[in-house]
Amino acid sequence: MDGLTVLSEFFKKAAKDPRIGIRHIGLFVALFQMSAERGFDGPLVIFSTQAMQVAKILSTSTYHRLMRELDKYGYITYKRSFYKGRGSSIYIS
Repeated sequence: MDGLTVLSEFFKKAAKDPRIGIRHIGLFVALFQMSAERGFDGPLVIFSTQAMQVAKILSTSTYHRLMRELDKYGYITYKRSFYKGRGSSIYIS
């Protein structure tokens, strides 16, 4: 599936999902952009600070809550890394 199709499907699904708010959308688009910059090649491996900067999220607790919810709701698959030197893996559904 190409990038435009993924983004279009996300917005169609999010429009019908009352659980999704503007912060979820902002974070998903930030993750999508970061993945696009890397050519959609495999999982997106990033540190929380990178995504937070792009999505304009200031609180780590808000970031982790949004990531857990996007994962729970089926928009991404989030494999959090608990090691300082290793980024988390994100698969965009």
